[in-house]
Parts: sequence; C-alpha cells; structure tokens
Amino acid sequence: MKLLRVKAIAKKELIQIWRDPLSLAMAFLMPVILLFIFGYAITLDVDNLSTVVYDRDKSSLSREFIREFKESGYFSVVGYADSHDEIDGYLDSGKAKAAISIPEDFSKNIRTGKDAQIQIVVDGSNSNTATIALGYITGISDLYTARLTGNRIMPLIDARTRVWYNPELKSRNFIIPGLIAVIMSIIAALLTSLTIAREWERGTMEQLISTPVKTTELILGKLIPYFLIGFIDMVMSILIVIYLFGVPLKGNIILLIALSSIFLFGGLSLGILISTVTKSQIVACQASLIVSYLPALLLSGFMFSIFNMPRPLQIITYILPARYFVAILKGIFLKGNTLSFLLLETSLLSVFGILAFALAIKKFKKRIE
Repeated sequence: MKLLRVKAIAKKELIQIWRDPLSLAMAFLMPVILLFIFGYAITLDVDNLSTVVYDRDKSSLSREFIREFKESGYFSVVGYADSHDEIDGYLDSGKAKAAISIPEDFSKNIRTGKDAQIQIVVDGSNSNTATIALGYITGISDLYTARLTGNRIMPLIDARTRVWYNPELKSRNFIIPGLIAVIMSIIAALLTSLTIAREWERGTMEQLISTPVKTTELILGKLIPYFLIGFIDMVMSILIVIYLFGVPLKGNIILLIALSSIFLFGGLSLGILISTVTKSQIVACQASLIVSYLPALLLSGFMFSIFNMPRPLQIITYILPARYFVAILKGIFLKGNTLSFLLLETSLLSVFGILAFALAIKKFKKRIE
C-alpha cells in the first residue's frame, strides 16, 4: 500500500465534497439539526401538568394543600370544578391531564387526627406521563403530611434512599448523551454509503479502476475525508450536549473523543460496505438508514431498557455497535468511567470496525461487470 495514492484519493474526495453543497450541508448541518430536534423533543420529565381542582372543603388547609401542588412546578392548575361531571369534562376534552378532588371533611379529619382521603384522577392515555405524575402526587402528599404531623409518625422501616450518577433523575441527562450514538450512527453510515455508489452512477469508477490504485488504498482514501468530517461532527455534538443542554460530563473528554473515534470508524466502514454492495445512491441511502438509524434508536438501550426486551431482541442487540457506544457515552458522561470499566465495549467496537472495514475491501470488486 502506497500512502501517496491514498493521499491522492483522499484529496480527490475532499474536492468532490467541497464542490457539492448538499454533501456539505448533510455533513455539518444535519447532526446539529438532529441534535436540536431530538434534544428538545424527547423528554420523560413532567412539568406543568394541567390539573383541575374540585375543592369541596374550601378551608385554609385544603387551599394550602393545593398550593403545594402549584409551587412544586410539576402541576399547573388550569381550572376549578364544581362537580365531578365538570371534572370529567376537563379530562374528556384534554384541557386537564389530572384532577384533584378534596372532600368536605378534609380539614376536619386532619384536625381530629383521622385519615383525610382525597381523590386523584390521572389521564392514563399516556401511561408514561400518568405513572410519573402519580409518583409526584405521592411525593407531594407525603411531604405535606410529614409537615403537618411534624414527622411524629415513625415508620417500621426507615429507608434512606440516595440516587447515584443522576441524583435529580433528569431524563435529559441520560437521553441526550445517548442521542450522540443515534445521530452519529446515521451520519457515519449515510456519508460513506453514497461515496462508492456515486462513482458507479457518474461513470467515474471506470477511471479509478484503470489506475494502479489498489482496493485497500481506494477504500482508505475515500474513508479518511469522511472520518475528518465525522470527527468534527462528533466533537461539535459533544460540546453542544455539554454547553447548550447542560449535561454534566463527569469523565475524561479525551477518552470520550478517543472511544467515539473508534465508533465513528466502524460506522463509516459500514457505510462503505453498503455502498460497495448496492452501487446505487438511493438504495444505499435507504439501506444505511435501515441498518443504522432504526436499530440505534430502538435497540441500543438509548431510550428503552435492553433488559426489558424479549430474549430474541436482546440477542440481536449484541451485534449492534450503537449498544456499546451508548454504554460508553452514559458511562463517561454520568459515571465518570475510565477505560478500565469500558474495556469490553471498546474491544467489541474495535472488532466491529475492523470486520466492517475488511468486509468492505473484500466486497469491492475492482473490475467492470
């Protein structure tokens, strides 16, 4: 292999990219746009949940109880009902997602030391929001009860809980780092999946085949410019996640960039492999989205826990590089993991990259059929 020929192919590819505004836009704008859309759109937190109140007690205690919900920031009172039928109307029309009904004897029962029951109705059409809202309601009610009783009621088991790595349980902190894996899976495979196919469609592949350049030199020369572009995209995405979305980076950024480069090499090699097999830009584009985007989004553990998936799907996830990259991203971002904790994921990502690159070289046929 001669480095001079690799350099010449890489230079030719860079000139082609520079002269193609669509490729430039896809290379540099798409990751930022996807990061903004996914970053702001995907959240599992519940804030300002629209709530209707039916207060039949109308006492200072009931108003104080309602104020606890308002001041929590999780609930926003959108109206006060005068009957259960009116509550049904709020929930049926979607104007409210939760309802609090306080009985007439609420304050009387509290003052006499009896159980004060309230009714909470939550719109379960979105089960995730409903589950989270119920957790918030339970927490607010427990805190209010503890303040009223002065913590006089001692439980049999006093559990002191502590959440590590993401103490505020912000969904943004564990979703957005995983987004880098999803977005870079798409970008890496999409960028290189078009490069060989484009040569075949434009009829310029025949000129390359007639030159003394070897298959390894051709593949490597085409991969290097996209690796540089992907590297810039990767660093840009990491900085946006840290400084714009405010996700804390507890680990080493150099280690993060180094391991991200291994993932990037595998993704780009996969794109080249697709391009050598399809020889059509449209087919290559569709194939790269199917093999990169969907598995990375659904099966990488980015949003849905792999351990809760059926066993056959769990087995499939072992062949997905995004699974290991998501683990690396969350480990470095949230836990501050060092390389010793991520050796398995790093090794498997490296194996995937080498295999994809070797297969791309093997599949590329330097002859006209």
